[in-house]
Amino acid sequence: MSTRIASVALDLVASFLAPPRCAACDHPVARLAVFCAPCASTVQPAEDADDRALAAFVYGGAIADAITRFKYGARPDLARPLADLLWRALAARAGLLRGCVVVPVPLHPIRLAERGFNQSALLARPVSRRLGAPFLPLALSRVRDTPRQASLGREDRLGNVGAAFAVRQARRLRGRPLLLVDDVRTTGATLAACTEAALEAGAGAVTTAVLARAG
Repeated sequence: MSTRIASVALDLVASFLAPPRCAACDHPVARLAVFCAPCASTVQPAEDADDRALAAFVYGGAIADAITRFKYGARPDLARPLADLLWRALAARAGLLRGCVVVPVPLHPIRLAERGFNQSALLARPVSRRLGAPFLPLALSRVRDTPRQASLGREDRLGNVGAAFAVRQARRLRGRPLLLVDDVRTTGATLAACTEAALEAGAGAVTTAVLARAG
C-alpha cells in the first residue's frame, strides 16, 4: 500500500472514530474541512511577495483562535489540519524547496516540558513528508529560556532572542537549503535569529514558512 493510500485510509478511519470538527470552535465540519463556514469567513490569506519568507494567512479570526487552542489549549490534535493548511500555501512553491531539509523553530526544554510538544515541529513534520525532504527536529536548539515573545513589545522582542539559538547538527545542514517552520511570525525576530545561526553553521539559502503572520 502506498504512503498516499495509507494516509487517506487513516483519515477515513479517524473521521469515523472522531468526526471532524472546526479547528477554531469545534463545530462539526465535513471531512477535509478545517473550519466551519462562519469561522472560514474570518480567515484572510496572506499575500507575501518574498519567496524566502512565506506565510499562509494573516493572524486573526479563526486562524488566531485555532493557533491559540493548538498551543495553549493542549490540542496537539489540531496540528494535522493546520499543517495541511500550511502545506496548501507552500505547494505552489515546492519546486523552490527542492533538496531542502525541514527544521522547526525549537522550544527551550523548559517550555517543551510545560507544553508537552513543540507546535512548530508538529506543523513541520507533515510538510517534510509532503516535500519528501529530511525532517531535522533537533538541528537547532534553544539555549536561552527567553520570555514569551507575545508578552513583549516590538523593541523588546527584537532583543529577546539574540544568541538564543544554537546549531546541534551542523554536518546535516552544511551546504543544504533549509526550510525553517514556525507557527506565527510577528516581528520576525525569532526566525531571523534561527536563520543567522543556521547560516553561520554553513547552511545554504534559508526559506521561512509560518502558518500566520501578524499584520
